[in-house]
Amino acid sequence: MRGRRYGDSGQAFPIYITVVGGLLFLAFAYLAVGQAAVNRNGAQTAADAAALAAAMNTRDELADQWVKDVLDPTKWQDIFDGHIDVADSCWRADQLAAQNDATAQCSPDPPLSYRVDAETNKTVGDSVVPGTENLKSKARATAVIEPLCTFSLTGGGGVLPELTCRDRDWTLDPTDLTQLPGPEDLFDVHLAD
Repeated sequence: MRGRRYGDSGQAFPIYITVVGGLLFLAFAYLAVGQAAVNRNGAQTAADAAALAAAMNTRDELADQWVKDVLDPTKWQDIFDGHIDVADSCWRADQLAAQNDATAQCSPDPPLSYRVDAETNKTVGDSVVPGTENLKSKARATAVIEPLCTFSLTGGGGVLPELTCRDRDWTLDPTDLTQLPGPEDLFDVHLAD
């Protein structure tokens, strides 16, 4: 007796090839999305670092000015409010962006913040998604300098006011200025939301 032959033998193979091809395409598409996410994170890192660097440089200049004017408390509030002339620190933003393989457009936002727009030097790269080979990621960050100290100008006669910075009180002796608060005690630098 002869066995029966079925006319649909081998029909699963084309379906298998189609499914495997579709899965490979999806895998490559997910890889492209991953490449874009990594590139975007690099841009955000560059923007954050650049904005913080510019703000920290300005914070240090404000603290240096406060040290110079420590014996004249009438100038303190202008320093803490950022209402004094300090050099533009966008050059620090450019340095930090370059260290993160990006370029930065920095703009001071007076009196006490910097906004940075960063763009990666590298593209997302070739992938199955058309148009990504020349696409560069961009990100924006704003860093803010926040004064941490308060004081009251009620004293006189060579007595400096007590400076309260966060939870610490600084009693300043005009005859011994060796123990002064540092820039990190006077100002906080952080990224804005």
